[in-house]
Amino acid sequence: MIAARIHRGARGLAGALLYVEATQRAAMGEDVVIRAPGQPPRRGQVIDAGAGITVIQVLEDTLGLSPAGVEIELAGGTATTPVGRELLGRVLSGVGAPLDGLPPPVGDATRPVYGAPMNPSRRVPPGDFIETGISAIDGLDTLVRGQKLPVFSGAGLPGLELAAQIVEHARVADGAPFAVVFVAMGITARETRLFVDRFSGTRALERTVLYLNQTSDPTIEQLLAPRHALAEAEVLAFDHGMHVLVVMADVAHYCETLRQVAAARDEVPGRRGYPGYMYSDLASLFERAGVLAGRGGSVTQLPIVTMPDDDITHPIPDLTGYITEGQIVLSRALHGQGIFPPIDALPSLSRLMNAGIGAGKTVPEHRRWADQLYALYARGRDARLMAAIVGDIGLGDADRRARDFATRLERELIGQGRARRDLAETIAIGWRLLETLPRQDLERIDDETWQRRPGAAR
Repeated sequence: MIAARIHRGARGLAGALLYVEATQRAAMGEDVVIRAPGQPPRRGQVIDAGAGITVIQVLEDTLGLSPAGVEIELAGGTATTPVGRELLGRVLSGVGAPLDGLPPPVGDATRPVYGAPMNPSRRVPPGDFIETGISAIDGLDTLVRGQKLPVFSGAGLPGLELAAQIVEHARVADGAPFAVVFVAMGITARETRLFVDRFSGTRALERTVLYLNQTSDPTIEQLLAPRHALAEAEVLAFDHGMHVLVVMADVAHYCETLRQVAAARDEVPGRRGYPGYMYSDLASLFERAGVLAGRGGSVTQLPIVTMPDDDITHPIPDLTGYITEGQIVLSRALHGQGIFPPIDALPSLSRLMNAGIGAGKTVPEHRRWADQLYALYARGRDARLMAAIVGDIGLGDADRRARDFATRLERELIGQGRARRDLAETIAIGWRLLETLPRQDLERIDDETWQRRPGAAR
């Protein structure tokens, strides 16, 4: 560890960035203590260790801070956080401070916040699923252990509420040790109270760690919060052999903070003003998910991404989609009809679904069942559009049946309210919907699969 060094005076202050000259041996990510006469010490962190100028990110309010009069102590260590099973059941701030009225966590160990992405040569292909309790995900876009599967939401859509429901209801089907790490970035005080009240005293909280970064907290803590959460998730997974689901909300807030920091540093902007390194920065978070050879646990990520103006081509969802393995897309039209969760099945996709379903993992007919539902739902959506042009009388009988099927699927399978459904119940609902159609309409289901469906006459 580098010994602490003290410097007096700074060249300038721009927002939350402090510019210091002639700092010898400053290390990237090094902790900093900033002192000013008559004011409490402030925390900081080196974010650019240049030859002539070192840039320090002040992690607290800079109001009244005079650059010329500060004393800067380079503490010699990088940011760390307590981690371990002791944190399960705790409600913490984005940087690990207690919000539940209990003492600060000690943990089993202390780990650096800035971990590294997993070595690709040590990754094991994902092969088992996580049951979220959400029919549209478990049945049609299955989440697999070690996967990165974002939820693309929009302003006013219940992305955060969906995240809370998944935190409450998720589990692994084989009864293996399971934990959830939830990290909120830039949520309001009201949302914080809702989360705390929702999970307090429940069994879900016993196997969950909540990291809640609020809008009233220093903005830069939004960049630290997911890293604290991932450090905890990695220890639970690879030191304690647990399967860990990391739910992050909202990645859009994180990216806006990246843009603010880049603007304060006078960096050349990229697409829509976001920094050119946003892709690699997001990858440094998302690539900390997976299954490692020789380790019993796994880290699975479910990031929530609010798309500005519902634009899926916006840089934030666009870059997220490049890094991750699919997406769950929320529908404003379904939300307007009162359907919860308003998941749009057609643009949603889980690229690793086939690895996590089938015989020995879910049910043998899961793939064909899902393919048939998708095919009929897509035909029904097309029939709706056609009926708007030619009228109902212009549709064929099969198109009318598909259109009605699409409506029932939205209301009975996708729309489940706030209740939890296990996979068996989801599959049963899907078969019940398929049984309302003539056998000739089920082109993706062979006779053998049809005879094996639940409740079929043998």
